[in-house]
Amino acid sequence: MYTGHELAPALRPIVTHVTAAPAPVAEEVTSLLPGAQTTARKLRFALVNSCTLASLALGLLAIFLAMQGDIRPAAACLVACVAFDGLDGALARKLGVSSPFGAQMDSLADMCSFGLAAPVVVYAALAHTVPTPAAAIACVLVAGCAAIRLARFNVSPKDGKFFCGVPTTMAAAVLAVTVLIDVPVPGLALLGGVALLAFAMVSSFPYAKLARLLRLPPWLWALPVVGALVDIRLTFAVIVMAYLVSGPVLWARMRRV
Repeated sequence: MYTGHELAPALRPIVTHVTAAPAPVAEEVTSLLPGAQTTARKLRFALVNSCTLASLALGLLAIFLAMQGDIRPAAACLVACVAFDGLDGALARKLGVSSPFGAQMDSLADMCSFGLAAPVVVYAALAHTVPTPAAAIACVLVAGCAAIRLARFNVSPKDGKFFCGVPTTMAAAVLAVTVLIDVPVPGLALLGGVALLAFAMVSSFPYAKLARLLRLPPWLWALPVVGALVDIRLTFAVIVMAYLVSGPVLWARMRRV
């Protein structure tokens, strides 16, 4: 006899086991400065990173000036970016506050100053000498190759003697000085030089670091000094071309060994 106390199987309540969602894991916070956390070291660390931020700020200022048509002051800001970029690394090693955080900050600032600001300044300088689409393509090429060059540098083993490809700092310095001293070359030739410099950044050719260049014989350093007194523009063009050609020459010599 049915008493009403039992439910048909289809009408029985379905009980499910609800698993609680895992609690969110807080992001692990690590020290930006490895080693002793003394006030003196933190101040030195802040000084080094302030140089990196100064390079970033000067890169933005170069973009603003280029947008207003002040091409040479913008190029001068890029030269200052190069100086601060070299200063932060030298200070970090000298003061003993090198860190992975500083390396990443330097890379991001380089992308802003040398991968973005430099092409913008060059684009503004080329605007009335070559077709606008051609200038835009060349400058986008510089930005893309700078990004590839910086990313490759971050993940590649470091060589104490040579760079693999022209460093972004050197490429930006060449572009900035070219605009600053107003090298008298036709627009199309300058456009080709910009594209060549972009491809040189992502090439596999070895280029000597500054420390090796400083060990050259003193008489060799006297040549560009004398040349600059005679014709600074021609001397600068010869130095740039010699440096660009040195990569393929060193590569060919290494292959023969």
